Parts: sequence; structure tokens; C-alpha cells
Amino acid sequence: MKIRILPESLIALLLLTASVSVTFAQTEKEPASIDDFFDIQYVGSPVVSPDGDWVAYTVRSSDYDENNTETRIWMIPATGGEALPMTAKGYSAGNPQWSPDGKYLSFTASRNGSNGTQVWVLNRMGGEAQQLTFVEQGISGYEWSPDGSRLLLMIRDKDEDESDEPRPYVIDRLQFKRDYVGYLDRRRTHIYTFTPGDTTVTQLTFGDFDHSGATWSPDGQSIAFVSNRTDNPDGNTNNDIWIVSADEGEKEGGLIQVTTNRGSDTSPAWSPDGTEITYTTNIEPEKIWYATTHLATISAAGNGTPRLLTRELDRNISSPRYSEDGESILFIYEDAGETQLASIQRDGSGFTRLVQGEVTVRDFSMHGNYIATLKGTFSSPNEVYYYLNGESTQLTNVNREYLERVETADFKEIRFNSKDGTEIHGFLVKPIGYEQGIRYPTLLRIHGGPVAQYSHSYSFEAQLFAANGYVVIMTNPRGSSGFGQAFSEILFADWGNKDFEDVMAGVDYAIEQGYSDPDRLGVGGWSYGGILTNYVITKSDRFKGAISGASETLYRSNYGHDHYQLYWEKELGLPWETPENYERISPFNDVANVTTPTLWMGGSDDWNVPILGSEQMYQAMKRLGLETQLVVYPGEHHGIRRLSFQKDRFERYLDWYAKYVLGE
Repeated sequence: MKIRILPESLIALLLLTASVSVTFAQTEKEPASIDDFFDIQYVGSPVVSPDGDWVAYTVRSSDYDENNTETRIWMIPATGGEALPMTAKGYSAGNPQWSPDGKYLSFTASRNGSNGTQVWVLNRMGGEAQQLTFVEQGISGYEWSPDGSRLLLMIRDKDEDESDEPRPYVIDRLQFKRDYVGYLDRRRTHIYTFTPGDTTVTQLTFGDFDHSGATWSPDGQSIAFVSNRTDNPDGNTNNDIWIVSADEGEKEGGLIQVTTNRGSDTSPAWSPDGTEITYTTNIEPEKIWYATTHLATISAAGNGTPRLLTRELDRNISSPRYSEDGESILFIYEDAGETQLASIQRDGSGFTRLVQGEVTVRDFSMHGNYIATLKGTFSSPNEVYYYLNGESTQLTNVNREYLERVETADFKEIRFNSKDGTEIHGFLVKPIGYEQGIRYPTLLRIHGGPVAQYSHSYSFEAQLFAANGYVVIMTNPRGSSGFGQAFSEILFADWGNKDFEDVMAGVDYAIEQGYSDPDRLGVGGWSYGGILTNYVITKSDRFKGAISGASETLYRSNYGHDHYQLYWEKELGLPWETPENYERISPFNDVANVTTPTLWMGGSDDWNVPILGSEQMYQAMKRLGLETQLVVYPGEHHGIRRLSFQKDRFERYLDWYAKYVLGE
């Protein structure tokens, strides 16, 4: 198929062509340096066109000198070939979608002075991008109706007070703050419909509830969505699947509650015939995030009994979608350091791993038997691949020059026994230039979560440490996902016990196998990785240097200060009724045992894991006369976004470990 390149992206395409025509003669690759981090490009959101001929996707890149990141939309022939830029430089675009007739490629962006984020459309055959929506407060999501005549929009209530003067926060909700959002008011996100060309939108959902996950029924008459419509949505995690009529009739016309599970039911997807909905479900809400997320189906009429399809798999499921013929359901399947694309028959039989092996599949899109996947490995960042008839072929290669220039460290997948004999999984990254028989300084780096996993996905941090001469140990201790609910759940109300034993067993394994120097050990992590670091340094004196990022330490002080009030209560009880539960596992109470020089870090505005914990531990260590330092990044939340701060954090990592682990 021939297309005419869009004028707004023609210059970008010429520059791209010029850049790739230059041949760089390099004889050796270079170990990763901090500046290389900003050369990595991040691919996302692959979506196959309705005719199956093209795959659109996003690419996010960084400009360190401008302290800016930018995301652009690209498309590439589904059979492979030259990628074409669909949006120009100078603004960020996201959420690419094709109109059902394939004529338009739509996306979201805030550009040309538009109010907030709006939907824009490009005619695939040529022309400039046109603004499609003009919602005063902007939109947070959208989806084309099956016939392309309308869009559903997700819109948050606008702030009626238009004054520029600062005003007090007036709060009356149980859940009253959220990281990156701030203090919470009563403005909610609702579902609307919009007909291109109209000047108004039609509201479909109402009330003091938030709505998400909205998706059209195949006939375009209804919309399924997710909402917690209990009497006190802030006091439980009871998200259910609902259906509302898409007609512009009465308020919330035809509203049906489809699921009634006490846990969280999310990610609804319709069967092609519109009779059934598949979704993910947590059937044990009392286990909060330690519970495995299962795949389920239910009648779209709202009068059926849900059928659990993956209970026996005991692994987390996400992003379910029906095959085109409706006979099977595809989903992302997390398993033991890998994240795969899998399928199961509609009746629960025939579980099959479609894209498997030492990979991490992040996203996928389908057209018939053609599947576009976003896939990465331990040695290469995510790229778009297509899967057809059992074969997976790479479509994009945006990080080719980076991987040709920067040397990738060797690694091995490891398994070892913990103190009680439980098998633990992880990765051991070898330093650049590794020679057998030499023992190297070693860093135990701990993942966040705790219900997450180190997987076969690219970690620049591990590559940077390996480039600086360290063995890097990345374990999946108990609490991690990907190994079954019992493996995660053992951490419930018992942090810093079995997971501490597991990560220490990983260090012992590396020493026993001859990789690590027991006299030059460092430890660190971010979020729960920082929390577990706090247990390590209060229970062990084996480490010469530690870095604890965005961690908690005196848990009762976090109640009402971070945004986890409900989860604290479910796991440890009310702090004034069961203070012993909080105090028993608070590493702050053992701070006098610390001997390891420790760097404390975090964002000043982090309400996920506030800087309070780092301040408390820093203050205590300073009072005890121990080697310590506190670094606070102003204006930053749980993830550090400013590029100069990201660089600063890497520099401090290397400097701290060099000083105390290497003894420089």
C-alpha cells in the first residue's frame, strides 16, 4: 500500500533518513556510562490497523540538554520495512488508535494552545493533524465506537473555582491524598460520548464515583466500565464491572451491575458476539496485593455466574482480550521472571503460551491471527514484534545504535535455596570484563513492590553497575509475584523476615559460587527495595555501604501521611488498636544496630512512600554518630522525573558505593 507522508512530519523523516545513512566505524563497544541512559528510547502502545497492514506505536526519547522528554507516534508496515513518523517534534503524543475504517490514526496530545489533553486525528493518506475534541478541562482517555461514528471520552469534573488565588484544601474523604494527584476532592472521572463535529459531549455516568476501563460493546449500543459504587468507595477495594447504555437517553440508562465479587474486578473486554465479558479478578480482597489476579468470564446480561479460568495456574493475569473468532482469550501471563503472551479457550481448557521464553511481553494488539507485541529481554529494551503462526519477528529497532555502541553485561539466571530450603529465583549480572576466578565487589539490588519481580527486561541500572566493575545480584525474594500466591502471601504482616533471609541467601550463593568478594558488599533499592534495605542494615553488618531510596521505617507514622491508609488497616489493623503489629516490624526500632554507612534519598512531594521515613532514619543515624547522608529531590514524587535529578541520582549511587564498598 502506498501512502503520502504527512507534511508535519516530512522534515523529521528527512532528518531521520540522513542520520541513518551515516556509517559509524567502531571496533569496540563502550561500557555503559550515566550519559548513555538518556540515549535509550522507549517503545510503547503497539496497535494494529483494521486492515492489518500497519502497526502504530509510540517512541519516548530524552533531551538532557533541554531537560525534557518527548513521545511521538510512528507507524511501520506489518510485514516490516521503514518506519514513518506520524507526529512531529515539539510536543508529546500518546494513546494511538485507529478509526474502525482505518482512515484515521488518532492520538492524545496537548498542543497549539489546546486546553489540557485532547483527541487529535490524522488522515492516513495525508494532511495535518486536526483537533477532534474541545473539552474545557481536557480528557484522560477515549475509544472509537465500532462503527466510527462516536467516541467515548473519560473526563474528570472541572474545577468550578476559576480563581488564580491560592485557596485552602477542604477535605472530607476517607482517602484524601494520592501521589502525583495531591489532596483529593469530590471531582470524579465520568464517561461521556462525543460525535465528531459536535460542540458538546453527552454525559453517561454520574454520582460520587470514579469510572475507568470503559469499552464499547460490539454493537455500539452499550459501554462496559469499572467502578466502585459501594456506600464508601474509599473504604474498600470492591471495583465491579458495570454496563451503561450508550444512547443519549435518561440518566445512566440501562445501568447493569455485571459482577458482585467483593474484590476488584477490572479490565473488561467484550466477546465478539457481545454476549460475554472477560475480565481480571481478585477473589480474596482480604489478601490485598498479595492475592493472585485471575482471569474470569461472565454473561454480559448481568445475570450469570462468573467462571474462573486460571485458578489452577496461580499466576497473575492482565490485559485479557478475545480472539477474533471469540473461541479463545489472550492475556499477559506473569511467571517466574518471565512475562509471556498466553491464551486459553473460552471454556477454560487449552492453556497455551504463545510468546514464551526469556522475555517480558508488556502489551499486545491483534488483527485476525496477526499479533503485534511489545517485547523486551534482559539485554535489550522493548521493541515491537509481530507474532504469526508460531513465529515472532522483530519490527522495530529504535535502540539499534545504542546497543551497537554500549556493551551489554553478561548475566545468568540463578536459583538457590533460602535458609528454610525454599527455592529462590534471581539474576546475577557479571561485571564488564569478567574473569573467572576473580572475586568482585558486589551489589545486592532489591526490587520494589514487594509484589513485583525482576524479569527478563532491560535494566540500565544493572548495566551501569556492571560497567563500573560490580557483580549485581537481583533476587526475587518471597513477596515477589510470578511464583504463586503462597510465595507472595507469606510476607503478609511479616515484612523483613523471610524476604530478608532470601536476599541474604542470594548474597551467600554469589560468594559460594566464587563471584563475589565477601569483604566488598553493598546493598540498596527504591520503594520496597529501600524498605527491605532498611531491614538488611538493621539485621546485618556484612555490607560496607547502603542506599535506601523512598523507604518507610516507622510504620505508624505513615498512617494518614502516605496514600495507603486502607492497606495499612487490612494488613496491620488500626494503629491505635494494634500498635504492636506496626512496631514489631518497624526497622526504625532497630536503628541502633546499624553499622553500614547509608545514603537516604527520596522526592519531597512523594505521597506514595514519603520522604518522612528517610528523614527519620537519617536523623537517628546522625544522632548516633554514624556515616550517613540525606538527599531530597525538590518537587519530585515517587518516581524521579527531572532528567538532571535522574543523572544526579546515578552519580550519587556510584560515588557512595565507590567510597564505602570499593574504599576509594
